[in-house]
Amino acid sequence: MSNYRSLWLICLFCTAFSCTQKKDENSILIGHVAPLTGNEAHLGKDNELGFLMAIRDLNEQKIYINDKLVVFEGLSEDDAADPKQGTAAAQKLIDYEVAGVIGHLNSGTTVPASVMYNRAGIPQISPSATLPQYTKQGFKTAYRVVANDVQLGGTLGRYSYNTLNLKTVAVVDDRTAYGSGVAKEFQKGFEASGGIVVANEFTHKTATDFFAILTAIKAKNPDFIFFGGMDAVAGPMLRQLKQLDMDVTFFGGDGICTAELPRLAGEALGSKKVYCAEAGGLLDDDTKKRNQEFRQRFLDENEIDVKLYAPYVYDATMILAEAMKQANSTDPAVFSREISKISYLGVTGPIAFDEFGDVKNAALTIFSFKNGEKIPVEVIKSTGG
Repeated sequence: MSNYRSLWLICLFCTAFSCTQKKDENSILIGHVAPLTGNEAHLGKDNELGFLMAIRDLNEQKIYINDKLVVFEGLSEDDAADPKQGTAAAQKLIDYEVAGVIGHLNSGTTVPASVMYNRAGIPQISPSATLPQYTKQGFKTAYRVVANDVQLGGTLGRYSYNTLNLKTVAVVDDRTAYGSGVAKEFQKGFEASGGIVVANEFTHKTATDFFAILTAIKAKNPDFIFFGGMDAVAGPMLRQLKQLDMDVTFFGGDGICTAELPRLAGEALGSKKVYCAEAGGLLDDDTKKRNQEFRQRFLDENEIDVKLYAPYVYDATMILAEAMKQANSTDPAVFSREISKISYLGVTGPIAFDEFGDVKNAALTIFSFKNGEKIPVEVIKSTGG
């Protein structure tokens, strides 16, 4: 049995135990939500493994809160990247009286769930949701540890024009909250820099046939294509670009910036033809060392590489616990007020929050792909927010 499978069984056992037994007064139940089934399950399970690592590490620290040794327990729910299932998962966590929630992965599930967590007074830290609306609702319970769409998309628009010297673009999005949001902000940043958008096309998050929209784009002959969406769609799209002999640069946000994209795209990935950005920036040697050590430990313990968001999930979970320690309380009404004051040095870099719950001074790492490997190009400071 693989180590990954063992962890999954442990998670299921702990989940069942937490839900059917009376919670010990010294136990702290933390919820996690991600798509564990469906098109994006590989990313959701990556998140879950990062969450489990954090729970284990917290318990190994032997943390005392209010003079009592506490035990952290994790409860993981599947939202299948579907808003309706996401709100159902949120209600389960609320019913189980979790102290806080790490999630959701997608903006489309995070935003409606955030309304419910806020009503219940439960703090929520998303490791990956980028829609600006999430933290602009006036909630004191909503935080994220990644750049939002304005920071991410707008910065990529300016970077592609000013640094990569790409002047015309076709923009494609998958019509999800994340995909359309990041594409919209990218287009605004690109056009503000002087770039020209020659085509806007749309697909959906489970699409597999892109020949019609790609043929229409080919006739416009853009310098590059910007795709707002996830790797599960970007991979097949790149394959079909190759089939159409379209020699064009391909750019996307964090949704395509995964270790899985080379497998999904195959030979169509090319060499330094695909660019993407990941929130966070390894700006100093200490941060690089922490990040590398986390990734190596993740591989050793789970027998698979980090896909994308696991380090952010790990940091988000640690921040939630740090707020409890600083407040000397496990009561969400008390410790949630400490989250906004935290300055935390995580495996993804330094993290602090602004008045909205967005990460301050967000950095982005630009990546490309060469010989099937994701390679960093440069770290840039995001703008906007």
